[in-house]
Amino acid sequence: MSEQKKPTLHRDTLAVREAVERSQYGENSEALYLTSGYVQPSAEAGARRFAGDEEGFTYGRYGNPTVASFEQRLAALEGAEACISTASGMSAILMMCMGLLKAGDHVICSHSMFGSTIKLIGTDLAKFGVESSFLSQTDVAAWKAAVKPNTRLLFAETPTNPLTEVCDIRALADIAHGAGALLCVDNCFATPALQRPMTLGADIVMHSGTKYLDGQGRVMAGALCASQELVTKTFLPVLKSAGMTLAPFNAWVVLKGLETLDIRMRAQSANALALAQWLQDHPSVARVYYPGLASHPQHALAMAQQAGCGGAVLSFEVKAADPEQARARAFHVLDSLQVMSLSTNLGDTKTLLAHPASTSHGRLTEAQRQTAGVVQGLIRVAVGLEHLGDIQADLDRGLSTF
Repeated sequence: MSEQKKPTLHRDTLAVREAVERSQYGENSEALYLTSGYVQPSAEAGARRFAGDEEGFTYGRYGNPTVASFEQRLAALEGAEACISTASGMSAILMMCMGLLKAGDHVICSHSMFGSTIKLIGTDLAKFGVESSFLSQTDVAAWKAAVKPNTRLLFAETPTNPLTEVCDIRALADIAHGAGALLCVDNCFATPALQRPMTLGADIVMHSGTKYLDGQGRVMAGALCASQELVTKTFLPVLKSAGMTLAPFNAWVVLKGLETLDIRMRAQSANALALAQWLQDHPSVARVYYPGLASHPQHALAMAQQAGCGGAVLSFEVKAADPEQARARAFHVLDSLQVMSLSTNLGDTKTLLAHPASTSHGRLTEAQRQTAGVVQGLIRVAVGLEHLGDIQADLDRGLSTF
């Protein structure tokens, strides 16, 4: 697509049209290029391409036309100058940290983030001298107070996994920029269909394309959206050296998933809101976490940042007398499912349920889980496209038989 057309096109159009130029064969559906190497037109051209002085593909680890189509499309949807993709969401976070941080640098993160993110930054990177502070997602004053002279990165996830806490992106961006640092926002739950963090001041947007960008639980993918300079000078050199490259087939699948992202997100979010309202009134449920509910502590902020939509993920706690009973009752609900799937993934058209305390946050210490609010009675629901009545009946099968 020509540069002249981009500013005049709506995001819905970019979601199905943005890609690299068609080949000489004129394919309407973007081509899948399966090759590890590329024939160079001349030795001199090859030298210029490997040096970065001329555009052109050189080696599969460095780039691929199908991968480039996915990157162009996601960047367009996020309103970013550029995008670089990786093999998974976690590898995107690793690439970002390897590109931006060195021993002695400091990172501020939400303590409610995805468990693997907490483990990577708080434990694995600590071995290489990277300091980190984990704070309440919603306490802006605490983030400001935690800034140090060596703070290089603020990293938030909004809404969070699994408690759906929402942070004030603009406020955190102001704190980061005032300290000479960058703000990265994990936009996995909301996606650019509902939320565009860069319009609120974020410098980097991180995605696990495995989730809603694919949308049908087929492949793994990750991406960072940022300025052209960050992508070219900071992240691409890491990709070339470390090789966390997105496979062309996976890129093609997620590229096609982006075409239906908006309609899927809105349909699944509508189902999630109705389910959250139903769970809120269920006698066996102690609490529901969903930004679309007026009872959510950051409801107003979520509606302002997320296009008036709560998203497709919610969590709830079962009523119980103690943690042991809570775990047993949560397991009973999950083991009683006959329609929905017990799976730690999310973003599928199928409704997926998980027990975060024993899965996504299972590698954390009990103290870390308690700080994050991931209690034994908590169940996360990534709501799909099944009929709402069937979803409710499947949950009620376990909730009504404690």
